[in-house]
Amino acid sequence: MRTKDEARTPGSRKGRPSNPAHGLRAELQQKLPFASREQEAYLALLRTADVLQSSMESKLKEFGLTGTQYNALRILRGAGPKGLPCSEIGERMITRDPDITRLLNRLEQRGLVERTRDQHDRRVIYGKITAAGQRLLREMDGPVEQHGREMLRHVSHADLRRLIDLLGQVRGR
Repeated sequence: MRTKDEARTPGSRKGRPSNPAHGLRAELQQKLPFASREQEAYLALLRTADVLQSSMESKLKEFGLTGTQYNALRILRGAGPKGLPCSEIGERMITRDPDITRLLNRLEQRGLVERTRDQHDRRVIYGKITAAGQRLLREMDGPVEQHGREMLRHVSHADLRRLIDLLGQVRGR
């Protein structure tokens, strides 16, 4: 006879319920059903994003960076030698940061980025990754990529493709 913890519902594996909604309800310690499928989906997205982000933040912390700092450095690496105006860096961020100036200040203090004024419009400030910033990202590339793969290793490539498509649909793309 199975204990309560070992009980399995039809279609479940390793004691996990086959219906992910019950899993989310249990994680959130929610007794009542969700008000709608939309609410359930929204909360599942938020919870999943938080789990993934927390895991990645821990990995980035090993290199002394936050997720937003890492994102900004990657954007600047991709921008090339000229860099980007601060406003454009802000537009490209995965998670919007209302204070790009402060973010770049911190990176500049560490010698990872530098800022210059546009020669034609002195109001525009460009951010540019430094050689030290490039070195740090090269050092991080392998471990961060591996960590990303590890976080999603249990999801098939076909399911990942479907997930990417569905998330694009949710974002309206």
